[in-house]
Amino acid sequence: MLIDRAKIEIKAGDGGNGALSFRREKFVPKGGPDGGDGGKGGDVYFVTDENIDTLIDFIGKHHWKAHNGGNGENSNKTGADGADLIIKVPPGTLVYDEELNLLLKDLNEPGMKVLICRGGKGGRGNKSFATSTNQAPRTTTPGQKGQIRNVRLELKLIADVGIVGMPNAGKSTLISRCSAARPKIADYPFTTLEPVLGIVELSDERRFVMADIPGLIEGAHKGTGLGFEFLRHIERTKIIAHIIDIMPSDGSQPAENYKKIRSELKLYSTELAKKKEVIIANKIDLDPQGTIVKQLRKKLRKNIYPISAVTGEGIKDLTEELWKKVKKQKA
Repeated sequence: MLIDRAKIEIKAGDGGNGALSFRREKFVPKGGPDGGDGGKGGDVYFVTDENIDTLIDFIGKHHWKAHNGGNGENSNKTGADGADLIIKVPPGTLVYDEELNLLLKDLNEPGMKVLICRGGKGGRGNKSFATSTNQAPRTTTPGQKGQIRNVRLELKLIADVGIVGMPNAGKSTLISRCSAARPKIADYPFTTLEPVLGIVELSDERRFVMADIPGLIEGAHKGTGLGFEFLRHIERTKIIAHIIDIMPSDGSQPAENYKKIRSELKLYSTELAKKKEVIIANKIDLDPQGTIVKQLRKKLRKNIYPISAVTGEGIKDLTEELWKKVKKQKA
């Protein structure tokens, strides 16, 4: 199950208190102060782990806290520093300060580590207050409080190619044909209820990541259907693979369906609409003469890659073209 949003409270550890103590030894009547300082509270870090692909660990656990620093002790012993809290998140996670509605960090690469809450400093023991004129101080300071933040996490999947199109256009079948991903496939709309990632393997150890985004419908940018919830997952993609059903079961026109999806992308984000696009005409096994594809090319006046996601026809040429465009965008 893909959980791509979460709200949590994180707290760094408090610093330990400084100690009030005087040296007590036989034959040393005026041993002087020996209260140690408190330890530092633990920090809170977010770390991206490529083995994690969802925010499900944050469901049911709202409060996350690092360890407090230890209190100072006698004999000038400093309290132990509190252990840091390392919170693992999937690459592609955006960390917001919920109260300020401020983006703190875009964790868009594996292995990133960012400090989100700093632990409090330890308090001073009375030993640190001793001077030549105040040789027996009874002053200490408490440890400082650790930072607290209410954080909102949002996940945007990281993929090279994002597949978009109307429901039942064949997106799930395409990604299952190109990769080892196995999304749900059926002959009714919205079989894909959450984004699916697949790795497309080509010859010579070439590969790229493809994302199947739930089908869009007219009005998706306003929240209609499922697409609005997942449009942000293709904001990171380098290439948009726009798949068109050349023989829609509802009798709609392929060219008009293409224009509707393009309109939704533009209404959602102008930057998204500017991304490089590969147009795919699916289900050519139902059009052996290629008549519909010819008409589609004429109406759209764009380059179109004909495929059959069911039979596999045209898939090799399509993936090679996608690889070339992905490589060019990366360069």
